[in-house]
Amino acid sequence: MFPDVFPFIVNSPGMKFMNYIKRWFSSLARVFAREWHLVLHDQGVLIFFILLPLMYPVAYTLIYNPEVVTDMPIAVIDHDHTAASRKLVRDASAAPTIAIYDYVPDMAAARDLMARGEIFGILEIPSDFGKKIGRMEPTHATFYAQTSLLLRYRGFMGAIADVQIKDISEITASRASTLGAAGSALSGVPIGNEAHMLGDVEQGFASFVMPGIVVLILQQSMVLGICMLGGTSRERRRRNGGIDPLNIPGAPVSAAVWGRTLCYTVCYIVPALYLLHFIPVMFGLPHFGNPVDYLLFIFPMLLASAFFGQTLNYFVTDRESTFIVIAFTSVIFLFLSGLTWPRYAMSGLWKGLGDAIPGVWGVAGFIRINSNDGTLFENMTPWLWMWGLTIFYFITSMIVFRVVARRETRLSRSTVTSQS
Repeated sequence: MFPDVFPFIVNSPGMKFMNYIKRWFSSLARVFAREWHLVLHDQGVLIFFILLPLMYPVAYTLIYNPEVVTDMPIAVIDHDHTAASRKLVRDASAAPTIAIYDYVPDMAAARDLMARGEIFGILEIPSDFGKKIGRMEPTHATFYAQTSLLLRYRGFMGAIADVQIKDISEITASRASTLGAAGSALSGVPIGNEAHMLGDVEQGFASFVMPGIVVLILQQSMVLGICMLGGTSRERRRRNGGIDPLNIPGAPVSAAVWGRTLCYTVCYIVPALYLLHFIPVMFGLPHFGNPVDYLLFIFPMLLASAFFGQTLNYFVTDRESTFIVIAFTSVIFLFLSGLTWPRYAMSGLWKGLGDAIPGVWGVAGFIRINSNDGTLFENMTPWLWMWGLTIFYFITSMIVFRVVARRETRLSRSTVTSQS
């Protein structure tokens, strides 16, 4: 009786399913071990996976330090030579970003200094400046700024605006005192100016851009390394009749794709902690979020980036083509992330393209958590988008795996036929 039942139990759908699950996980473990071995024995991949995340943020942050520009030289053209004009110059020179380089007689001399690179701004005070202030009439002074570096231009504009508000407040108070009781209502400042910087407390360029750059470094370095491994595999396929001898035979496609992905994700646990936590601490960048929140937030981005890199393997034919296909996208992804131009101002085409990039959502959410002390719950939209991209690129990476294998097999067969 039992011998008749045993074959039925062994061949039952439930047992077949269990055997498939065991084989799937066994294949995943073998693919993981094989990929780990390939990563550790490939110097080019180790450069992308370890050296690039280690050195790039340090180099970028050192380049952007000091974060703000100070004591930028300007020339003064004072046509008025009154106490009011001298006070305006003193107030301007008191700003940390402005240093009075020289007084010049006319605009031609000032332009000559700017052409030689000795100054970056020109303050011109008209001849009736003090007279109009004394008559309680509107007056103006003109400031010209060189815009070759926007960091300087922003510093000048902020300083001039502060000087303007300060002088207006003092002139208003002085006029009120001369009017006596009738002007007592004018003694207060109509509009006050008080700045509270959220996120970027230093108002520095590194504090502004680096929290987003480190996320893009995570994505791009991983994608570059994955594509280099894919290009090496394509080269092995062409040499061996369309078959990569280092692949695990009989492994389901999903297990092979997931095994690689888990290997790459494990490789990036330490770099992610280094980039997202220790780099801001080392260089005094904005760092207010909970580490648990931003590490949990970035996890789906690592998975999506791993699948994204395997999807891009379709366009990589050898190791060298990795740089042609992938390297130039770093600048594009930087713009799409919204760091240099707000995403809401982009056209639908570019915004849609940015939505398909895991790092774009990673930048948006990480900055809110890290710089503005947000929580994971408050950033559910980018977090769920990255999980959606994980599923999407998992499907595309499986399709690419099959298509590439078939194409390399056909190419190898046609090569053998032509040689024979």
